[in-house]
Amino acid sequence: MPGRHDRLYRVVLASGSAGRQWTLGLLGLRFDVIPSGVDESRFGGLPPERLVRELSLAKAQAVVQSLGGDAPKSLVIGSDTIVVDGDTVLGKPGDCNEAEEMIERLSGRTHVVMSGVAVVLSDTLEFRVSHDVTKVKMRRLSREAIRRYVESGEPIGKAGGYAIQGRGALLVESIDGCYYNVVGLPLARLVDIVGELGLNIFDFCSL
Repeated sequence: MPGRHDRLYRVVLASGSAGRQWTLGLLGLRFDVIPSGVDESRFGGLPPERLVRELSLAKAQAVVQSLGGDAPKSLVIGSDTIVVDGDTVLGKPGDCNEAEEMIERLSGRTHVVMSGVAVVLSDTLEFRVSHDVTKVKMRRLSREAIRRYVESGEPIGKAGGYAIQGRGALLVESIDGCYYNVVGLPLARLVDIVGELGLNIFDFCSL
């Protein structure tokens, strides 16, 4: 039988990210997608942990504010992912040249992927925020391998210039931490904060 909270809230993902949609889909989670439209450049200069947490919350809150008064009560999920190499935050490459530069920088080295996640309830505006960290070791890549991967088009719009859930898996030697955090949605932390709000994530999953 569906859980009582399943009848109370619809789930909304405040992101157009295919990786995050894929991750929620694996759980059999029923959800709607409403991209937040938040200007991420406003958060530039923040320390990495604060950046992903504040941006995740801003995305979720922006979608809550966009919902009409007659909209069903919603549990809105916001998330943000960055790649950190040493003291440098790598965002999303805007073109192939930038993607090549990012991957060449990461080749043969270990970097950190950090993802924030926030949940906001539209009826009470109560929220919780968390984040997770995963270490990723890249293979030592030839220029030819990098070129061919970039030509696939997959790196564009992906933090750090690769997608581990796609062909980008071929670039990775090993990870230490949550795989889904690298995809873009730290599931363990999502389960935690949904629970902190007094809800059970299983109530939102299809049978």
